[in-house]
Amino acid sequence: MKENIIKEKSFDFAVRVVNLYQYLNNEKKEFVLSNQLLLSGTAIGALVREVEQAESKADFIHKLAIALKEANESDYWIELMYKTDYLTEKQYKSIKNDITELIKLLTSIIKTSKKIVNC
Repeated sequence: MKENIIKEKSFDFAVRVVNLYQYLNNEKKEFVLSNQLLLSGTAIGALVREVEQAESKADFIHKLAIALKEANESDYWIELMYKTDYLTEKQYKSIKNDITELIKLLTSIIKTSKKIVNC
């Protein structure tokens, strides 16, 4: 079976976000920012799954573009939680690497797909 890197990485990121959400709720008693990250961080993988059933190349690109928007929003919440001391530097760097990688992958897939459509 063919490996789907974006599917795997977006799912793994969602798992990390759920675990971080539980940690922030239970240990830090933080409920607002963590909920925002939970929504955007898990939406990335859900949208990537939706792409598997895209009705057209345009639909494929559109869904991935929304996933990219959710990834950028997640990046914002992660940075905000770090700057407001909800995340340690170690926690921040670890999850920041993951979201940066997802953003790069999504951007690359979208650009490549657009080139194919415009050929």
